[in-house]
Amino acid sequence: MELAKAVSDPRQLLQLLGLEQAGIVLRASIRHFPLRVPRGYVARMRPGDPADPLLRQVLPLDVEDQSSPGFGQDPVGDLAALASPGVLHKYQGRALVLTTGACAIHCRYCFRRHFPYAEAQERDADWATVLDYLANDESIEEVILSGGDPLALSDKRLAALSAGLDRITHLQRLRIHTRLPIVLPERVDAALLAWLGATRLKPVMVLHANHAQEFDTRVDAALVLLREAGVCLLNQSVLLRGVNDSVAALRALSERLFAAGVLPYYLHLLDRVQGAAHFDVHAARARALLLELATQLPGYLLPRLVREQAGAAAKQLVNLN
Repeated sequence: MELAKAVSDPRQLLQLLGLEQAGIVLRASIRHFPLRVPRGYVARMRPGDPADPLLRQVLPLDVEDQSSPGFGQDPVGDLAALASPGVLHKYQGRALVLTTGACAIHCRYCFRRHFPYAEAQERDADWATVLDYLANDESIEEVILSGGDPLALSDKRLAALSAGLDRITHLQRLRIHTRLPIVLPERVDAALLAWLGATRLKPVMVLHANHAQEFDTRVDAALVLLREAGVCLLNQSVLLRGVNDSVAALRALSERLFAAGVLPYYLHLLDRVQGAAHFDVHAARARALLLELATQLPGYLLPRLVREQAGAAAKQLVNLN
């Protein structure tokens, strides 16, 4: 299986890219948030380029250990929103299920890199606690599967969860937040499509791509299969210094998404998680980038610039004026 072959040694990753002599200073210890990157994703990186935008997203650097005021371990208030084991309930009409702490790729800016999954997740194999919570709140119309990455779970477990959600009559939509069709397109297989196609809920998949270079023909093919199964495809990105903080990169991403049948949805200001300060882009620069991008793209290709604030009733739209 491709996940079992994922690269987990930072020095091996540099060797694969011909960067072992590039003078890159790696993080001394990655025990608590190790490197993980599928080899298919590595193949999309540019050999010999220490500034490659895909490499920057995953390589653990020594700057992660620097103290940064205003950066913490729970930047968006997830722990306060934990309404039941495995369920975050922040916003009216929607609830988020923490399906797993596992991911196919470990992005260094991940806002849940310090999250205590072992204490916060559902422990019942049949999802009973999660389903009971959702069934007892008739205001919830949409369930969001998140993690970690929900597609890191087996299709058997996901199908069982989906079947349970189907039986809750007030639910209307099933939203899945996932990076796997981008970083591991092989995950979009017949078993996944089978349970997605069987649900009565309207399926929405919010992908996570930050750069046009993340797409290749295999990703395109996986997204075709999802669209043919009736899945609405959206994308959310994070604005990352040294990765996509230019008009050219953001424009290329929006155009590449649309070519693959995906609509740009959100462009997030960085969640200020401890260890990710070197990715931060100031809000004023983000506004300037989006204002310029708006002069070059039609409105349907312009993502909404947002930030998430702990305790807020919704994502906060960042005013561009």
